[in-house]
Amino acid sequence: MDTRQEKDSIGTKSVPAQAYYGVQSLRAMENFTITGLPLRREMIHALAVLKKACAMANREAGTLAPAVADAIEAACDEIAAGNYHDQFIVDAIQGGAGTSMNMNANEVIANIAIRKLGGFLGDYTLVHPNDHVNCGQSTNDIVPTAGKMTTLVLLQSLLTRLKALQASFAHKAEEFDSIIKMGRTQLQDAVPVRLGQEFGAYATAVKRSIRRLEAVQAEMYPVNIGGTAIGTGINADRRYYDRVTAILAELTGFPFCQAEDMIDGTQNIDGFSAVSGAVKECALALSKIANDLRLMSSGPKTGFGEINLPARQNGSSIMPGKVNPVIPEVVNQVAFRIVGNDVTISMAVEAGQFELNAFEPVVFEALFQSIKMLDRAVDTFTVNCVDGITANEERCNELLNASVGIVTALCPYIGYAQAATLAKEALAKRIPIRTLLMEKNILTAEEAARVLDVYSMTQPGVAGK
Repeated sequence: MDTRQEKDSIGTKSVPAQAYYGVQSLRAMENFTITGLPLRREMIHALAVLKKACAMANREAGTLAPAVADAIEAACDEIAAGNYHDQFIVDAIQGGAGTSMNMNANEVIANIAIRKLGGFLGDYTLVHPNDHVNCGQSTNDIVPTAGKMTTLVLLQSLLTRLKALQASFAHKAEEFDSIIKMGRTQLQDAVPVRLGQEFGAYATAVKRSIRRLEAVQAEMYPVNIGGTAIGTGINADRRYYDRVTAILAELTGFPFCQAEDMIDGTQNIDGFSAVSGAVKECALALSKIANDLRLMSSGPKTGFGEINLPARQNGSSIMPGKVNPVIPEVVNQVAFRIVGNDVTISMAVEAGQFELNAFEPVVFEALFQSIKMLDRAVDTFTVNCVDGITANEERCNELLNASVGIVTALCPYIGYAQAATLAKEALAKRIPIRTLLMEKNILTAEEAARVLDVYSMTQPGVAGK
């Protein structure tokens, strides 16, 4: 392989001649073979857009020559368009608070810019990764800002998918509104509920998660770009410092603002744990719903069998005809993973010292993975499961009529104690409550029909009227 020689503070090293990355990226690749996962494309895009904003601000400040700024901005545009992503060679998890990913971006941008200016790869006299691309910047303001940009981009897709899921549950709530089934508490018969009410509650839970995620986006808007190493803005021109955040907001469409306290904005990354918490809460809500759907569809002959989930694939390699609730199961598993990622993020957020948190790379990889997994899980949950759910109305009626749960409606008429006695006797004799009431002349047929109207039991203040 043809190589070129590049030098850094560690020494001289051979770099592939046609590589757009440089010596510092190569050292990082060799040092951090941790996950085998590269930086996510959304993070690469964020770094490119952020570096463009910095170049624009430095041009305005007069700290970059127009020709150099032009070349850097054009290079950033190419990366943001999806080019040169294969030149980002550092592992997603790395030591050094993200210095490796920042320098990988600096070197790739510099070499693209060098080519645009007619130079040779590695000729940093034209465009230098540190002096030009990283002008007025530090890893410590670049990486957290790019992390916030990436988080916001990923959340937009997740929110879109969640709104589709909410709409699907709301549609099923209307479709199933007339179907009465036995509600359950602690997996035991409780009182009647409309199947549509249950699905309406699922829509409400998803809506609440959407509100949380929309609200927590505000944690990502204050950024410390311009604060450089520790938030004091050392080596940043004041004109650059005052403009770079506004330029970033213009480029991205997000309402980024300068952190109220730039020292705090560099020291602390608790905003990411807030986002992770909202993502986790959403995953837990969906996992609970997935549990309900698995139970309601269980059997189908020996379980509840109240609903049918779409058959997506064979359920067994040995049991012919078996179909499993694979989509709700994957939602459960995604929730388990997200909970683990949230613990990782919590520990990393706590582990910062003094003016910097060195553990942002693992925070970002865990958070980005959580959002992306949940995004994809929500999509398959909606399209491959919820949209196609059907109800078994006859089975719902069968279980409802076999249950003694409707005895609760008798309490205002015969008291809790007598109602409990009737329930116990009905269970022992395996006969309906209605039959027992007739046999014992406790209520007339007309009274029993009125008091035990199951639809009226699903609305407050209506039962028995």
